[in-house]
Amino acid sequence: MHVRPRLLIASAVLAALPAVLTACSGHPDHPAAPARSSSPSPSGSESPGATASASPATPAPAPTPTPTATPVAASPAAPAKAPAVPPAPATRLSLTAAAPGGALHLVRGGPAQEFTVTVRNGNAQAYRHLLVAFQMEPLTGEPGDLPGPAAPFVLEHRDPATGAWRAVDLRIATDAKPSHLYAGGAALAPDAVRTERYRLRATATGPTGSSPLVVYAIDADAAEGTSADFEHPGHVSVPLTTRRLV
Repeated sequence: MHVRPRLLIASAVLAALPAVLTACSGHPDHPAAPARSSSPSPSGSESPGATASASPATPAPAPTPTPTATPVAASPAAPAKAPAVPPAPATRLSLTAAAPGGALHLVRGGPAQEFTVTVRNGNAQAYRHLLVAFQMEPLTGEPGDLPGPAAPFVLEHRDPATGAWRAVDLRIATDAKPSHLYAGGAALAPDAVRTERYRLRATATGPTGSSPLVVYAIDADAAEGTSADFEHPGHVSVPLTTRRLV
């Protein structure tokens, strides 16, 4: 029986075992290389393959929400422009006189008759001193008339504040008195209206006949030489007849 070959094999195995163990555990003088860590190198020297496998996948960008349009309140419609109103035409002062029956019928020595005078100012001018003046031509008289020393007519104005009757001037002449010689009067604003009451009577010794009573609106502030239309901006005539009582 031959045992030498087995002994030789066993001896060879035992002899090689330390070398194998040294290779697995590392020799003390040559330590084994450390295992590679899976964490990224601080110096960033990893291979592209390792970086790609370690980096997480980049998520797809979320869709941007479409902004919702804020409803805009409708602005109120602009009001329609009113058509341009043309300026009012310029108007001037007007003067009217009213008597019962449209005329004054007087009896010499008889009662007085009333009449009214209305002044309507236009929009063109304001007056500071506007007065009403009266004038008539002398009556020619009739056969048998004997004019006396007294005035043939008496004209009076009713004071609206007190109701009293006060005598006013009645000019009897054939010529016109210049307006700048008049004084007095009251203010009259544009578009203002003023109505005043008067009464006229014939004295017992006055003449008889017919002659219109002329009523003027006089601007007492008009300068000398001003046009007659501006000196007396209004005038009107009232028919007048005077007769005897018998």
